[in-house]
Amino acid sequence: MALTSNKHVLDWVKECADLCRPDEVVWLDGSEEELAALRRQAVEEGILIKLNEEKLPGCYYHRSNPNDVARVESRTFICCEKQEDAGPTNNWMAPDEMKAILRDIYDGCMTGRKMYVIPYSMSVVGSPFAKYGFELTDSIYVVLNMAIMTRMGKDVYDALGDSPDFIKGLHSAAQMDPEKRYIVHFPQENSIFSVNSAYGGNALLGKKCFALRIASCLGRDEGWLAEHMLILGIQDPQGKITYVCAAFPSACGKTNLAMLIPPEYYRKKGWKCWTVGDDIAWLRPGPDGRLWAVNPENGFFGVAPGTSAKSNPNALESTRKNTIFTNVVLKKDGTVWWEGMDKNPPTDAEDWKGNPWDPASGVKGAHPNSRFTAPAKNCPCVSPEFDNPQGVPISAIIFGGRRARTVPLVYQSKSWAHGVFTGSIMGSEKTAAAEGQVGELRRDPMAMLPFCGYHMADYWQHWLDMEGKISDPPKIFNVNWFRTDEKGNFLWPGFGENLRVLEWILGRCKDSVGAVETPLGYLPRPEDIDLTGLDEVPADTLRELVSVDPAAWKGEVADIRTHYAKFGDKLPQALRDCLKDLESWVG
Repeated sequence: MALTSNKHVLDWVKECADLCRPDEVVWLDGSEEELAALRRQAVEEGILIKLNEEKLPGCYYHRSNPNDVARVESRTFICCEKQEDAGPTNNWMAPDEMKAILRDIYDGCMTGRKMYVIPYSMSVVGSPFAKYGFELTDSIYVVLNMAIMTRMGKDVYDALGDSPDFIKGLHSAAQMDPEKRYIVHFPQENSIFSVNSAYGGNALLGKKCFALRIASCLGRDEGWLAEHMLILGIQDPQGKITYVCAAFPSACGKTNLAMLIPPEYYRKKGWKCWTVGDDIAWLRPGPDGRLWAVNPENGFFGVAPGTSAKSNPNALESTRKNTIFTNVVLKKDGTVWWEGMDKNPPTDAEDWKGNPWDPASGVKGAHPNSRFTAPAKNCPCVSPEFDNPQGVPISAIIFGGRRARTVPLVYQSKSWAHGVFTGSIMGSEKTAAAEGQVGELRRDPMAMLPFCGYHMADYWQHWLDMEGKISDPPKIFNVNWFRTDEKGNFLWPGFGENLRVLEWILGRCKDSVGAVETPLGYLPRPEDIDLTGLDEVPADTLRELVSVDPAAWKGEVADIRTHYAKFGDKLPQALRDCLKDLESWVG
């Protein structure tokens, strides 16, 4: 029985049901009773495995199809009316042509299955930031993940009322045929279609599909930003909390920074850090002239390998209850393990494919892109402002990537336009979360290359235009925790020690600390970074980390020019000017 009288929703659900022909349409209300029944059903059907209730209460284990373990950028499309609006970094197909392909694949794909109608809100229901969506899916796994990742429930029906203003999402695992796998966005219709995948990044349509690809288009049209950014509150010893956003490609320390634990020296002085978001930020101009941000999500969809009590204890603690683990190692005692969790791999366990696993085999037990889906409220350092419908004010925007050479530990952009330039030239090594050769360097502007729903050059212009909407804009920085020596050893320890760099960033936001002006931007003087208690970074190493070499940047400039050439005449003049200034510096 439908739980809404909204004609637009009813018509759309009927249209999809007529196409997919499920045996039953189930309208979800998001209640705990309903979700508990779905978990029981998922266990009975072998979709989930109940984990040790004593050690991991409310937790479940899932294995995905081995051909479906990551986002598939090659099968992800932006189908706007004009190809030029999608730009050179998105796959495009004419909307009518794509719809014909999808109709054939969806035709009868849910016969013998149920179609679940998921009502969900991105951000707090009723917030000025909130956007509502309905995902139709035949996957209980998707339902249970969306219940963690979004504000899912019947109050969405009430908040939407009779409005047609919602994002339409149709998902089916179908036959899991990789040759017929599509993740398709129609920005002009606010609709998303995903088929033949059940991997989170492709199937949880509120996440990258809605919260970034569709929302970036909404932001362009409505005057705000949808960004692949964490949101972190940093509390100084005087009790003042300053909020920053930061964009990093996957597996470049983003979650670790979002859940940062100050080093002992800073903790004793009274520093604290608060997690508002670990992955996505929606930023809107506030009445005070600042940018305000919310995390539109309600949970963490984190990469498991490498998450440990040492690297990110807050993330690990977030998984201790009511979490779904995907493609990790399943231990005999009903708990889980993955590479990098600790140095005690189980000897009697099953790998992510369900095969007996012995660490001595030399084969990894967890998939490199294995995941945990955990409620944000589980996080020990979740911000008291997490559910604030007005969001938090942003003082700094930080870009970063994984670069072994050339890029210094931190620098500040010279202006808003120069900050946009800084974000537009971000580069990092590819990771297991995306297709391609791990370790290959690629430009990933603002960490949005796979997630921008329109032409990237127009996206940069939108960023430039945003300056006119905010009288007190955040300062923009770039960081690089990953500089190495000739032997490949990291020069900077990273993790909690990154607060030492953030302290300088906060000082720059308050105009309370100095800097050295260079053509690249403002760099800290070595004495501006507090190394107290950090004996592993000698003074000469720090000097190297905060210096720039024009000769090294000569090759970088050539690569940036090649990168920009993809965008042709649409490349904003302000970015051309920034590159020209950099080019004149390196000679």
